[in-house]
Amino acid sequence: MRKLRVFLVEDNAIIRHNLEAALEELAPVTVIGHAERSTDAVAALMAPGLGSDLAIVDIFLKEGSGIGVLAALRAASASVPCVVLTNYATPAIRTQCLALGAEAVFDKSSDIDALVAYCIERAGGQSRGGELAPH
Repeated sequence: MRKLRVFLVEDNAIIRHNLEAALEELAPVTVIGHAERSTDAVAALMAPGLGSDLAIVDIFLKEGSGIGVLAALRAASASVPCVVLTNYATPAIRTQCLALGAEAVFDKSSDIDALVAYCIERAGGQSRGGELAPH
């Protein structure tokens, strides 16, 4: 199974570090970079040569928002697949993120296993937990 190259858009250093460690331990993932601000995230994700297979985007950032990241990537027709990982996975946020092109929305407090399973599936492997729950 190939390793998924993941870019994290998360402004909280502790959450980012823990997420990176968990993903790299539990899924075939290599975190290739991160951004804490929406403008930095968009610039990095649109930079030639980054080679990201997936961006994991938080909604609230140090500057700007994950919604802004999704909107900017969509407006630029960027081809980086994105998922959202947030503490605010309300039905309205889910709808807005999916409408802006996010492939899935995961709740930080309850969906980490589902995110890991998603990464395993995206890398071409089989999740240990069976079918993925729709998000």
